[in-house]
Amino acid sequence: MPSLDLYENLCQQLSLLTRQVEGVAKANPVCRRLMTAPGVGPIIALSFVTAVDDPWRFAKSGDIGAYFGLTPKQYQSGETDRQVGISRLGNAMTRQHLVQAATVLLISTRTWSTLRAWGMKIAKKRGFSKARIAVARKLAIILHRMWIANEDFRWTANADEEELAVRVAA
Repeated sequence: MPSLDLYENLCQQLSLLTRQVEGVAKANPVCRRLMTAPGVGPIIALSFVTAVDDPWRFAKSGDIGAYFGLTPKQYQSGETDRQVGISRLGNAMTRQHLVQAATVLLISTRTWSTLRAWGMKIAKKRGFSKARIAVARKLAIILHRMWIANEDFRWTANADEEELAVRVAA
């Protein structure tokens, strides 16, 4: 059957391309470091590295959220002053990748981290949609700091939080 042959050929091509992307990401030391963060795989790491290009062009790591359009958009007219969604400026594909990584971190990651705990607290107060955007913005900041400092992702901030994670898990 021609359609099954076509499907099998597409699967083989996809497998080949996936291996090539993974090889490129593993060959790049910055991508390997960024992939230590939860939710960040080869495609997200490559997307972030290519979009940022030079991490030292940002004066502060907090500017990276605005660069990808993950900051609140303001609507002001007369006495009206509202925040309406996110600005959606910058690289749309990398923004989508960061939001996808944040979603994976909040839903699928079972390992406790301070970032996940922070995101779950926001989800409880404000809802999941706002939480995943906030986590995506914070994840972008963390990835930028990891790149600048040449450090892997830290799952806990200090020993007290690690002890708390063990108690919560038990």
